Formats: sequence, structure tokens, C-alpha cells
Amino acid sequence: MRRTDVPGPQPRPLRTERVAHTAGEGDAPAVSLRGAALSYGERVLWSGLDVDVRPGEFLAVLGPNGSGKTSLLRVLLGRLPLTAGSVAVLGRPPHRSGGLIGYVPQQKAPLAHTPLRARDLVRLGLDGHRWGLPLARSAVHRRVEELLDSVGALPYADVPVGRLSGGEQQRVRIAQALATDPRVLLCDEPLLSLDLQHQRTVTDLVDRRRRTAGTAVVFVTHEINPVLGPADRVLYLAGGGFRTGPPEEVLTSAVLSRLYGTQVDVLRVRGRIVVVGAPDAASPHHAARPNGAAPP
Repeated sequence: MRRTDVPGPQPRPLRTERVAHTAGEGDAPAVSLRGAALSYGERVLWSGLDVDVRPGEFLAVLGPNGSGKTSLLRVLLGRLPLTAGSVAVLGRPPHRSGGLIGYVPQQKAPLAHTPLRARDLVRLGLDGHRWGLPLARSAVHRRVEELLDSVGALPYADVPVGRLSGGEQQRVRIAQALATDPRVLLCDEPLLSLDLQHQRTVTDLVDRRRRTAGTAVVFVTHEINPVLGPADRVLYLAGGGFRTGPPEEVLTSAVLSRLYGTQVDVLRVRGRIVVVGAPDAASPHHAARPNGAAPP
């Protein structure tokens, strides 16, 4: 039987030797794209993209399905080459950044009868990619316990992953992504299929990591409102174009109307943002596409 989402225990901060700080103008970029372009055949997802993400900065990447949000993460992971321009992660090509990049993939339902436990999934983040001599068992056990405790997942460390709720699974995936103490954390739709309470929990865990360890965060999501608080900047991709800046400057009717090439209204209701008229039926915060227009 699948577990029910219930408020989890309060996570403990993960010990780190890195100095805690938030983004500062004097920091060298952790992620840098210059004149970056990505195309599939004649279809241009984005071009001329200049973006820096500094240590401790939280960049939210928003936009409709098919706009190239996940593809951007694949570029930063070194799994997809740019069509034009350059990309550097921690001053080097992405494929040479190794364990310095943490990655939270899109949530996929695990096999219901898999014997893989929460602690096993986190351990894979420690030694699942290693060659050579194995790590000492006692050291691995202590590190796994520490990681699970840091995200409030220790109470279900020995529960098979397939029996965990969506919110519990995301806590474990974040712990796995933090296993190597990364300096850059890439999150691909980590709020997908979670209720509002667990969306806030997951966002808070990622936000706390970047504040306590100075980790640069690139956070892809359809869910606008949970990231409004922690996001320093927004990168909005749509219609082959983009706009980047503080949320209050990017998430406006004028800016999104230009990106989509049609009238888009951004409403602010009780501190929440609702985007109306954007040609993207996939997002719960977007109304149905106008006049039958196809998604970009």
C-alpha cells in the first residue's frame, strides 16, 4: 500500500566545511552561458542566451512545455552540446565537473515491488558512480545517515522507495543529490505531482542548502508560486525567446505577452501569481491557450 503524504519531521542542517553565504556580485560564476543557442533541426529553443549563476544564488527556470528547460539542464550536465555559444560550470566544461554537480531528476514512479530502500538510493549518490576501491562501510553508513537526517527522511530510511509518498521520495532524491557535497545543484521539476505543502517543503530544503553551503541552484519548474520567495532571479523561456531578471520584473503582462507573441495577463491575487492566456495547457497556473493556439 502506498504511504500517504503527511508532514515530515524537521530536517537538520547538513554539516559542511564550506563557508555559508548567499549570492554576491564579487563571486565568480558557478554557471556561465555566453551566446548560448540550442536547436533541434530547424526548431530553435533559445539563442543568444547570456546567463551567470553565482554561488548561493537561486535561479528559477520557468516556461511552457517544449521551451527547452530540461534541455538547459542537460547542457549543464554535459549530456547535450550547445548549437552555438559556450557554457562553463565552475570554470570548466560541464562534463569535467564530476561530483561538483548535484542533480535532482524529474520524479518517476519507482517499481512498486522494488527492494531498493531510501538509504540504498542515497548510497548510490555516494558510490554508485565510483571506480576503484570501495569506500569504508562505516564511513558510508554515517554519511548516508547524515544526509537522510538533513532532509528529514531518517524515519523511513529502511522503507522501500516504491512505498514512499511523492513528498518523501523527493526528500530522498534531494539527499542523494547532496551526497557529494555539490557546489551546483540542478533540479528538474522537483515539485511535479506534489501538493502545496510538499512543494513548499521541497523548495525550502533546496533554499536552505544554498543559504548554508553557498550552492548555486538552477531550479526548473512549472509551479511559479512556491519559488517566488527563494528565487533571486527568473529565467523565463517561451516561443524561442527568453527573459531573465528579478521575478517582479519578468513576471509581468508586458514581458510575457512579448515572449509568447499573444496577450498574456499576469494577475496577483493574495500574494500569488496566476498567468492567464499563455499558450501552455500543461501548467496548473496557466489558463487554456487562447484561440486554439498551439504550444510553442
